[in-house]
Amino acid sequence: MSNTIQSVRGMNDCLPDTAETWQAFEAIVRDWLRRYGYRELRTPILEQTGLFKRAIGEVTDIVEKEMYTFVDELNGESLTLRPEGTASAVRAAIQHNLLYDGGKRLWYAGPMFRHERPQKGRYRQFHQIGVEALGFAGPDIDAELIAMTADLWRALGIAPTLQLNTLGDADARQRHRARLIAHYEQHADALDEDARRRLHSNPLRILDSKNPAMAPVNAAAPRLMDELDGAARTHFDGVRRLLDSCGIAYEINPRLVRGLDYYNRTVFEWVTDQLGAQGTVCAGGRYDGLVEQLGGKPAPAAGFAMGIERLLALMEAAGTVCAMPGPDAYVVYAGEAAEAHAWRVAAALRAAGLAAVLHAGGGSFKSQMKKADASRARFAVIIGDDEAAAGQVSLKPLRDTGEQMRVETDRAIDVLKQACIQQG
Repeated sequence: MSNTIQSVRGMNDCLPDTAETWQAFEAIVRDWLRRYGYRELRTPILEQTGLFKRAIGEVTDIVEKEMYTFVDELNGESLTLRPEGTASAVRAAIQHNLLYDGGKRLWYAGPMFRHERPQKGRYRQFHQIGVEALGFAGPDIDAELIAMTADLWRALGIAPTLQLNTLGDADARQRHRARLIAHYEQHADALDEDARRRLHSNPLRILDSKNPAMAPVNAAAPRLMDELDGAARTHFDGVRRLLDSCGIAYEINPRLVRGLDYYNRTVFEWVTDQLGAQGTVCAGGRYDGLVEQLGGKPAPAAGFAMGIERLLALMEAAGTVCAMPGPDAYVVYAGEAAEAHAWRVAAALRAAGLAAVLHAGGGSFKSQMKKADASRARFAVIIGDDEAAAGQVSLKPLRDTGEQMRVETDRAIDVLKQACIQQG
C-alpha cells in the first residue's frame, strides 16, 4: 500500500492548464460584473456556526447534513466552513454599515464547502460567484439579476433554461404551510423519512426533495402561488413583465422553492440537462427578511450564486474555448555572452509590460525552440554570441507565417507590442 498522501475526497487540485482556463473565465466574469456596476466583497471562509443556522434554517439539508463544523479548541467557539456566500455577505454589510447611504450592488467569489456525494461538477470544496443587491425593493432588481445572467450565458456560449417561481410573503406562506401539512398527512404512507421528520417543522422543504419516490405526492401538493397576496402578485407580475420586454424565455415552476429558508417572493434557477441529475448552474431570488434576521435594520435584498465548476463543465460540453494567451516572448540563448545578454533582454521586455519567459536548463537551440513553441509564446527571441556582441536579438514568429528578423532590442520591443495590439 502506498503511503503517499492524497487530496481529501471531493476537494480537488487545480493544475496549471486548468487554472489558466479558470483565469480566462474569471476575466470574462469580472468584466461582466463591472459593466453592471457590481463591486467585489471578500469575506472569510470561516464563520460562526450560528450565522448559517440562523440564515439558512436549521431544518435544511445544508445545516443538518452538509456543513463542515468544528469547535475551536482555543476558545470553545463553534465554527463552520462557509457552505454558501449570501449569509457572509449580509453579515459583512451589517457589521460594516454598508447600507448607511443607500443600496449596494456587491459580488464575491471563492470556495464553499458542503459534505455531499461528489459527482461531475459537484464537489465538497466547490467554487461560487455570487451577486447580492442589497437595499433594492422593486421587481426591477429581480429582473436585472436574471437579465444579467442571460447576458453572461451568451458571452460564455451556453444556453441553460430559466425556471421561475414566487414564494410570496409571510402570510401566504403560513396559509400554504397549513395546506401542505394537511396534504402530506393525507399521504403519510408515501412520505420518506426526511419528509416525515420535516412535516411539522418545515413542510416547504419536502417540495425540494430529490427522492424520485416523492415526486407524485409533491406534484399533487397545493401551490403556494394560489395563496399570493396582492402585493406579492403585483411584484411577480412586474418581474415577468420586465423579462418579457427583454425577450427572456422562462418556465413557471410552482414546485421551485430553493434549499434555503431565507427566500421570499421571486426565486429562480437556470438549469441544464447536460450535467447529470443535478442540473442547476445558477440560482437565487429575493430574501427581504434576512438583513433584519441577522441583526441589521430591515432592508430588502436579492441575489444569486453560480457554480464555477458546473459552468466550466457546461462550457466544455458546448465546445466553448476559454483560455489565457501564452507569453509574448520566449527567450532562447546559447553561449556565455548570450546568457548575460538574454537576462538583460528579458528584463527589458518585462519592464516594457511584455510577458517574457527566459529559458532555463540549457540545451541546444533546437531543444529550446521546442520549449518555446510548447509555451504558446507569440515569438521566440533568439540570442547567440553574434546577437550578444551586436546588442541585438533575432525575432521568430511562432504563431503566424512572418519572417525571422534580426533587430535592436528596442525595435524588438516595438515589434512585440505591435503584435500584441494586432492579435489582441
